[in-house]
Amino acid sequence: MKNDTPLGKNRTGIELSPIDKKAMMEDTELTVPSTEPDGTVLAAARAAFFTQPEVIGSVPPPASLKGVTTTGVEALKGINAAVFIDKLAERLAFERTGSRLYETVIEKCASEGEQPNGPSVADLQEIHAEEVRHFELVREVIATLGADPTAMTPSADIVAVQSLGLVKVVTDPRTTVRQSLEAMLTAELVDNDGWTLLIELTRNAGRDELVPQFEEALAREAEHLAKVRRWVTGATIALEKPAARVTA
Repeated sequence: MKNDTPLGKNRTGIELSPIDKKAMMEDTELTVPSTEPDGTVLAAARAAFFTQPEVIGSVPPPASLKGVTTTGVEALKGINAAVFIDKLAERLAFERTGSRLYETVIEKCASEGEQPNGPSVADLQEIHAEEVRHFELVREVIATLGADPTAMTPSADIVAVQSLGLVKVVTDPRTTVRQSLEAMLTAELVDNDGWTLLIELTRNAGRDELVPQFEEALAREAEHLAKVRRWVTGATIALEKPAARVTA
């Protein structure tokens, strides 16, 4: 396994420069804060922003007569159809991002070389294919309900922003397969909870015919999570062992 945690010329810590550390600490004692140090001014500014009436996007109305009818039926059942569509769009966005992330991890694994404690390219390709199938499943369900699979709903927008950190880690050319898999572990944890919630919403919406397909997707995602967790653990322990022998 490629060593991605080497000892090197890391200059970010203050302890490497005792003289500068002392000068910095002295400067903090001489500097007078421009506001009260308890954060009240900042908290007040944030509170003003939090009370703004704006929201992050919306769920567009159905474009087809079938969609209008579907939405009306859900409303009569006491279900907010917009919430159901919003969460479907969230899973669609997340599965899209997940499949693209796995494409990058596959490329890294092929370039770095397969390791005994890590995944094979075939392992990653299998997961990637299932992520694509889950994307297609959700896309078809949204279209069947008369909604627009291309719409960026509030939850889809939020999950896209949440995923930016994962995208930056995985696509960074400096990160290794192990480090990229740690990012994917975060993604799989979120994905499992997302499918669990979607299944509950599906039942509440009276769409029992969709539940078996969603439960099957959740079962596959649970397998992804277990595999990624095992790869991350194995690869990290493998990196630790050489260092332990050196210090013994």
